[in-house]
Amino acid sequence: MHIAEGVLSAPVLITGAVVAAAGIAYGLKKIPSNHLMLASLLGSAFFVASLIHVPIGFSSAHLILNGLIGAILGAASFPIIFVALLLQAVLFQFGGFTVLGVNTATMGIGAWAAGLIFRWLTGPATNKNLKTAGFAAGFSGVFISGLLTALALAFSNEGFVAAAWTIFLSNLPVMFIEGILTAIVVVYIKRTDAGVFDAKTS
Repeated sequence: MHIAEGVLSAPVLITGAVVAAAGIAYGLKKIPSNHLMLASLLGSAFFVASLIHVPIGFSSAHLILNGLIGAILGAASFPIIFVALLLQAVLFQFGGFTVLGVNTATMGIGAWAAGLIFRWLTGPATNKNLKTAGFAAGFSGVFISGLLTALALAFSNEGFVAAAWTIFLSNLPVMFIEGILTAIVVVYIKRTDAGVFDAKTS
């Protein structure tokens, strides 16, 4: 769901950069010291999943896993996603440097919101509705990020409105796939290391 360079308007690029910077600064304060290895692992998963993509106009459809990252790391997702996107831009020219802020903001907000939804459904002890919460987190992470990506394109140029909604709708299958995948992973993590969900990362 990377937006390519040369597409977005200056106001959208600036807004995205400001939101991303604020999210990264806040997220860095929320990464528990005992979660650094896990955060790196999730960032690697995000990086690899995004390499397998299908180009769609100005964007692409691919696994994102930001809902899973958000369910585990909450607001700490922002810096993890930023680093992964930066490496993708440097190594593979995915997205680009000028749109790095917008791409970080759209995927980071999606992850953060997914984390809030996950915590709301499971409760403070993360001990109820785990499968439902996992699916909701995975689905909503892509849904929100796709919606924000579409809005970024639509606000940049009215001619992009049709393409923006095409991109959003084309990611509907990804939303369901990520919902199922996230549900499976959070159940597994809860069984093997329930303490992962104890940190206050939102």
